[in-house]
Amino acid sequence: MSRTLHLAEQLISRPSVTPDDSGCQRILAQRLEALGFVCETIESGPDSFRVTNLWAKRPGALAGRSLDAIKTIAFAGHTDVVPTGPLEQWSSDPFTPTHRDGKLYGRGASDMKTSIAAFVVAVEEFLAAHPEPALSIAFLLTSDEEGPATDGTVVVCEALKARGEAPDYCIVGEPTCVQRTGDMIKNGRRGTMSGKLTVKGIQGHIAYPQLARNPIHTLAPALAELVAIEWDKGNDFFPPTSWQVSNIHGGTGASNVIPGAVVVDFNFRFSTESTPESLQQRVHAVLDRHGLDYDLQWTVGGLPFLTTPGTLVDAIRGAILAETGLTAELSTTGGTSDGRFIAQICPQVIEFGPPNATIHKIDEHVAVADIEPLKNIYRRTLEALNA
Repeated sequence: MSRTLHLAEQLISRPSVTPDDSGCQRILAQRLEALGFVCETIESGPDSFRVTNLWAKRPGALAGRSLDAIKTIAFAGHTDVVPTGPLEQWSSDPFTPTHRDGKLYGRGASDMKTSIAAFVVAVEEFLAAHPEPALSIAFLLTSDEEGPATDGTVVVCEALKARGEAPDYCIVGEPTCVQRTGDMIKNGRRGTMSGKLTVKGIQGHIAYPQLARNPIHTLAPALAELVAIEWDKGNDFFPPTSWQVSNIHGGTGASNVIPGAVVVDFNFRFSTESTPESLQQRVHAVLDRHGLDYDLQWTVGGLPFLTTPGTLVDAIRGAILAETGLTAELSTTGGTSDGRFIAQICPQVIEFGPPNATIHKIDEHVAVADIEPLKNIYRRTLEALNA
């Protein structure tokens, strides 16, 4: 068994459902401390939802270099996993690493304990070959990525920013690939912003509409206009901004009552061509033009980020090509990740990990044949950045 596979199995065997780290970070810190990393545990959140974060760093060797010349690469990820779902639907215990047909099964196998194991072993191999590298190397791990994400990576980034400490490059180990490890890199993500719109009317008997005001009827023309808007055209890296309604609720449940209010939940997934402020202004302009009596609450879940081809993208694409023969596609599709927080303090952030077809599913798994190439890609990336 390879060291990467062994470590992945150790981590999968820990039932670290959000926000419980279940000892994963202790296992990792022990291995990193043996390599000369200084490990700092940062806990956050209420006792009922206590989050464990790990910031570990090994400074690069000066060896005649100035401090400014030493770059820092951070490997970032999460030790928490989503709930298993019905245990009886799993083919094997989700927290007992199990091999079938060349695949490693278990919750977190793809998302993202295998990536974390590959990070650590890649660094071990790199430091064995380069005991005094020019690079500083760091790990940023959290147990609150699959949860609210309010006491995890964002807290660590705020602490780093406050003390003037930030990485120059960051690889987030999210599962990004589609068919084969190496076929896709996420070099950015769209922003996410949600709105809860309450349009007010006057409740009344449905037989006497002149004595009431139906908020669903007054909202309908504005809703149709919002649906038809082209918010932006996107750009070379991002698709156009998307506006989608997720829920509509109005009425008492009775068929003879005009409702007094209707509530609409919606979400923007937006490109770097738009900002939260510009999108909010445009929505309010439509609602105001239609004369609606409304309340609107906004929640910005994350800003978009983008790392254009350059030092980090070139290094990992070169590593992928050398290891697999694949030319990795750059993509910003999919949901959000903790990269949105790291990008606020780090100029170059990308996400790269194994195929994501089974993440969050029953019988989550990763192909065993993908594990060593993943580790080798991370190691080759370190070597390229250290050159």
